[in-house]
Amino acid sequence: MILHALEHALLDTVRMVPFLLAAFLILEAVEHYSNQYMNRVLGKVGKAGPVVGALFGCVPQCGFSVAAANLYSGGVITLGTLLAVFLSTSDEAVLILLGHPGSGRVIGQLLLGKVLIGILFGYLTDLVLRKKKEEKHIEELCRSCGCSDHGGIVKPALRHTIRLTVYILVFTFVLTLLLEWIGTEVLTAVLGKDAWFQPLVTAFLGLIPNCASSILITELYLAGGLSFASAMAGLCAGAGVGMAVLFRANHPMKENFAILGLLYGASAATGLLLEQLL
Repeated sequence: MILHALEHALLDTVRMVPFLLAAFLILEAVEHYSNQYMNRVLGKVGKAGPVVGALFGCVPQCGFSVAAANLYSGGVITLGTLLAVFLSTSDEAVLILLGHPGSGRVIGQLLLGKVLIGILFGYLTDLVLRKKKEEKHIEELCRSCGCSDHGGIVKPALRHTIRLTVYILVFTFVLTLLLEWIGTEVLTAVLGKDAWFQPLVTAFLGLIPNCASSILITELYLAGGLSFASAMAGLCAGAGVGMAVLFRANHPMKENFAILGLLYGASAATGLLLEQLL
């Protein structure tokens, strides 16, 4: 069983590597040559902040969520814009889906849904809370987020590809082993397959400040263990390391926990609503 699971995981992972490397090369090029420009745009968009933030956030990886966390802690963007970026951040989900033929429609639904959700809750947050911090110099924020410390695009892309490949291999192996050991039916029953509370569980998993959560949620969805609504809830909550950066850079700490609660509430509510509509 273990050998079969390992073979399955290796085949699935190897098939994804070319897509991952190509995607990371593109992303590193964009980040290397235009990240400071995008940071400045986010800081000057004003009332269009949630729209621009949601569009930037849906780009794979969590680079823009990290930038947004720094920008909010410096008072450059509003809380609504920050939440829009966090909700639309897809982290590694799209890259994993790209490795599975026939996932184009799902990717389109995922990205469009997350952008719309980010815009909706972003404007709602700004309308109700009108929260913005005291502004700092954007140059200081750019230095603190390390957006100009890459030194090329090939080596970072290779590092990201290797790291994500290892994550995918481990999670695919563990998931395959679990599925073969206890069966898909038992695993999905534990997660509450088709149960009303499943989006609440996946939204909680999505809060883990690491790409591992988005990998796990996406793999479970592809394996049939999660509904699309539950996967959407988990991936909306998954802001990658952006949330960890927020806890490091922003003060007071109770505000960070409040933002964490807002992110979870918006994500869980989205999943519960989609369960009723789909």
